[in-house]
Amino acid sequence: MFGQGASAFREISPVEFLTGTSWQPTSRITPEFGTVPLLYGTMVVTAIAIGISVPVGIMIAIYIAEVAHRTEKEILKPFVELLAGVPSVIFGFFAMITLASWIQQLTGTNSRLNALNGGVILAIMVSPTIVSLAEDAITSVPKEYREAAIALGATKWETIRTVVLPSCSSGILVAILLGFGRAIGETMAVLMATGNAANINFNILDSVRTITATIAIETPESAFGSLHYNALFALAALLFVITFAFNYLAGYVGKRLRRMGR
Repeated sequence: MFGQGASAFREISPVEFLTGTSWQPTSRITPEFGTVPLLYGTMVVTAIAIGISVPVGIMIAIYIAEVAHRTEKEILKPFVELLAGVPSVIFGFFAMITLASWIQQLTGTNSRLNALNGGVILAIMVSPTIVSLAEDAITSVPKEYREAAIALGATKWETIRTVVLPSCSSGILVAILLGFGRAIGETMAVLMATGNAANINFNILDSVRTITATIAIETPESAFGSLHYNALFALAALLFVITFAFNYLAGYVGKRLRRMGR
């Protein structure tokens, strides 16, 4: 599949590339280009981020849209949008210097930079996207729905839970899927926060390496047209397919749910 032009001494099959459990491209004995450790690192960091950011983001969106007074909305909404515009390198620096020390003190782990550290900082970065999109979806629910529920005797929280959220479920789901796509494609913050060890250890307190971090770290060091270069190019194509699939899924699910009246 991948070669080094006319001087290629080895090729990598798609099966070996997608199922290999070792990523050692600079080994002088036998270079290995298995993507499983990188997929594992990407998915575990993204799962932690989504697991934190989705409930927190939706609760914040509900508060801004349904509970906060006008003055609070005028402060909170611009703050969330401003947070979304902070460069990722600043989040990465905070995770590397401060957040990593907090997690190490709480857990006693030997690896300051680990999957949990990367997942938490990524959750902070993804939350503004989820909050903004979910808040827009909640706000778009017609006020007549709320008035009808209250007229039938429902409390404010019952109205939110049983009327507002089901009515905008498509918009909230799209916000979650787009947040996932944002998380899986992040580079600089996870590069600085996760330790970049291409291992499969099933421990969120150990270092991991993501696909994006691998591309950022190794591309400047690989010779153009080499086996290593081609493998990194294939990694980039794989990442594109994953993010495209989730963005397409977000649009498709949103359309389906809107047709169903949700």
